[in-house]
Amino acid sequence: MEKLDIVLYPEEGLRQVCQPIPEMTDELDKLIDEMFYTMYDAPGIGLAAPQVAVQQRLIVVDVSETKDQPIALINPEVVASKGEIVWEEGCLSIPGAYGKVKRPSDILVKGMDRDGNEVEIEANDLLAVCIQHEIDHLNGKLFIDHLSGLKRRRAIEQFKKHLAEKEREQ
Repeated sequence: MEKLDIVLYPEEGLRQVCQPIPEMTDELDKLIDEMFYTMYDAPGIGLAAPQVAVQQRLIVVDVSETKDQPIALINPEVVASKGEIVWEEGCLSIPGAYGKVKRPSDILVKGMDRDGNEVEIEANDLLAVCIQHEIDHLNGKLFIDHLSGLKRRRAIEQFKKHLAEKEREQ
């Protein structure tokens, strides 16, 4: 299994709207496996294809404590939402940065699973937040875009400080 490189902010590809995936293929199945491997290794709870330099509408998530409830969604789309939740979010493409984001607390998302079947998933709380965060990536949006200007600048400063610390460690 190959671990993929995670693209870091401000990489241009993170701001692009991704292309729909017309059908399930062996290459896509392999990419899904590699994305799960990369996400678990990071460690993270969600990963979108543009975060590994693939401009296609694919996300993988697993918010379980035991990392045994993987969900892969192709061409995911939120079709209904309600409620409100504020969650402190981070991002594998902006390590070290965090911010409180307000999102719908309950969503209905539809897409295609890795077997090529149309699926609908009802999600709430952390799973709803994670799916929405990853779908944002497919639309060229980052969690920091939901923050006020001041909080966005602070998050970017946290990210830069994190990168500088990582460089010093090497």
